[in-house]
Amino acid sequence: MSTIVVGGGLAGLSAAHTLLERGANVLLLDKQGFMGGNSTKATSGINGAGTQTQQELNIPDNAKIFFEDTKKSARELARDDLIRVLTGRSGDAVNWLQDKFGLDLSKVARLGGHTHPRTHRGGAQFPGMVITYAQMERLEDLAVSQPERVKIIKKARVTKLIKDENAQVIGVEYTFNGKTETAYGPVILATGGYAADFTSDSLLKKHRPEYYNLPTTNGDHCTGDGHKMAMTAGAKGIDMEKVQVHPTGLVDPNDPEAKVKFLAAEALRGVGGLLLDNTGARFVDELQHRDYVTGKMWENGKFPIRLVLNGPASKDIEWHCKHYVGRGLMKRFDSGDALAKEFGISPSTLKKTFEDYNQVVRSKKDPFGKKFFSGEWTYDDTFHVSMMTPVLHYTMGGLEIDDASRVIDTNGKPIPGLFACGEVAGGVHGANRLGGSSLLGCVVFGRVAGDSAAAYTLQATSAAIAKAGGRLGAIAGQVSGAPSASSSSSSAPAPEAKGEQSSAGGKVYTMDEVAKHKDKKDVWVVVNGEVLDVTEFLPDHPGGEKAIMLYAGRDATEEFNMLHDPKVIPRYAANAVIGKIKQ
Repeated sequence: MSTIVVGGGLAGLSAAHTLLERGANVLLLDKQGFMGGNSTKATSGINGAGTQTQQELNIPDNAKIFFEDTKKSARELARDDLIRVLTGRSGDAVNWLQDKFGLDLSKVARLGGHTHPRTHRGGAQFPGMVITYAQMERLEDLAVSQPERVKIIKKARVTKLIKDENAQVIGVEYTFNGKTETAYGPVILATGGYAADFTSDSLLKKHRPEYYNLPTTNGDHCTGDGHKMAMTAGAKGIDMEKVQVHPTGLVDPNDPEAKVKFLAAEALRGVGGLLLDNTGARFVDELQHRDYVTGKMWENGKFPIRLVLNGPASKDIEWHCKHYVGRGLMKRFDSGDALAKEFGISPSTLKKTFEDYNQVVRSKKDPFGKKFFSGEWTYDDTFHVSMMTPVLHYTMGGLEIDDASRVIDTNGKPIPGLFACGEVAGGVHGANRLGGSSLLGCVVFGRVAGDSAAAYTLQATSAAIAKAGGRLGAIAGQVSGAPSASSSSSSAPAPEAKGEQSSAGGKVYTMDEVAKHKDKKDVWVVVNGEVLDVTEFLPDHPGGEKAIMLYAGRDATEEFNMLHDPKVIPRYAANAVIGKIKQ
């Protein structure tokens, strides 16, 4: 019997690896053509209390302190049972990622709402991408080496949960290549949230209509599919009105009204960045909870509001700054005078802002309540600056679960055979999620769901299998006629195009030829000397099509190498390579 994992983001991947560790088999169904989900875009890191890294850095943190910080953030909706799991297993989750997947999580920062530094990241690349890719690649390798245990089907949209006469979930229906398929087994939902649900039956519009027109950081796959499907099958939704608006979405000066925006990592404020309004003044404790900072931005109302990093802060988070500058979302200024000119204010006004802040740093008495500081500021310094806007980011509401990740029905009872983890699971973060706890929730509850589903499978009796009409027993080798994992995500063959024939047999193009292909219906990019036709891949890119279109018709090598491992192209986009660039 295989357990069906619906969703290929970090929560689903963590569940799948845990199932395999417990001896279970896995069928992973993901509606995207490229797994990863929003997890790949997480930029600040993953929380953990009492980790190996914290011990090495002499950070006196523990699960009890983390519990209290999380409970305070969750406020009136705090679920002690779920918070205890999240925080109590946080150190083990980070250690598991380091030990099992060999990840570098050696840097630790303090984000808003945390009393100690506990948000882990590595020295390069976005931590969400690094963590998710490591799990994704390992699982895909297992799908090749152990196909009897691991099957992955991409572009498979699950549409229905199948229940038997005893109200047990025994499988799913999904569409693939225009056909409806059926798979049987216990189900783990890891389908993400609904912060991009602009569909006709939008959960966002139903529960928070005032947020419906805000921009979002979410990929267009975050439409609440798992919520809707499970609630149709009798699951209880909780806290659905609790939608987190993140204060720092990056405003693209060339496309300020874009519906989907990149997120400015909370780590930028964690290393000392200041939020200044259009008069050059501070108006909030930059390290307060996200909903508080967002509220103060709206209350202040003096837009554009800018996030400003001085030289030391920029150096501390240099990779992020380079990334944002490369995307045209951040500017570098080499003096205070240049920065004052950008704001449209006098140098004396900006100097006073810095002087007032330095007095706060020295006295530790901030009128806005800030308690943690990263040193004084000087006017003659370098600065990195971006315009900010609040953006839809995370949905705390979701399917009610217990501390074993079992989905609860409207009568308060667990639905047999149904589990949930990641953003689709409600109640974990209460009224407000702390920065760094999204990746943590995915890993911790992904592992909990994997453990629970494996135990459920082992406890299944022959009588239950017989009552299901033999359907469950029929999946020992998985679904008959199901598409193979290896063929589920291939791209369309590259179209014929002009270009010289190289001595190696591939075609050679000039940059002038590449530059002609910059429309959404015809997109080429250059990466490490190779020319890629990424037209078919555009809707599947986990960072959204805009991430590719920024480099349409151009050489994207530097940006690509900042974010990706070199194995990504041969592994996930081999068919997109149509030739090489002429040297």
